[in-house]
Amino acid sequence: MIHWEVGAIKVGIGYDVHALVENRALILGGVTIPYELGLQGHSDADVLTHAIMDALLGALALGDLGTHFPDSEEKYRNISSLFLLEQVAALVKGKGYKLGHLDSVIIAQRPILAPYIPAMREILARMLQAELSAVSVKATTTEKLGFEGRGEGISAQAIVSLIRREETCL
Repeated sequence: MIHWEVGAIKVGIGYDVHALVENRALILGGVTIPYELGLQGHSDADVLTHAIMDALLGALALGDLGTHFPDSEEKYRNISSLFLLEQVAALVKGKGYKLGHLDSVIIAQRPILAPYIPAMREILARMLQAELSAVSVKATTTEKLGFEGRGEGISAQAIVSLIRREETCL
């Protein structure tokens, strides 16, 4: 029988959005996707990784991405979001937690993202030191509605469960 202590499981949700612009790479989940537009932002603007980091931070009530990596600091200009995710993952581990499960969705009318999802999952699982089966990435359109549907931007949502590393078994 497994006995769960109060606080053994934490849940967090994250959301991010960036505008699509010319002359920028499109990076989602650490994967560079061939496309004529990329995401505008201070860092590499990887909306998926940003949403995941906000979910991880939120699960432990540690603020948000801007609290830890403010866009007012030049050292974060064009920085890889995977590097930032590595820092957040280390913070989660340092607080005594590990990823239980990640479920995420990218909302974009274009480009078609299905061919890139397996690579995103592999990269994210590696960065989070988790089994591939614990990392879900999906993509959807908005049927041409809203800013995503008009091709003006891309958004992402993520929810995570964190498990205390020292579960008590009876």
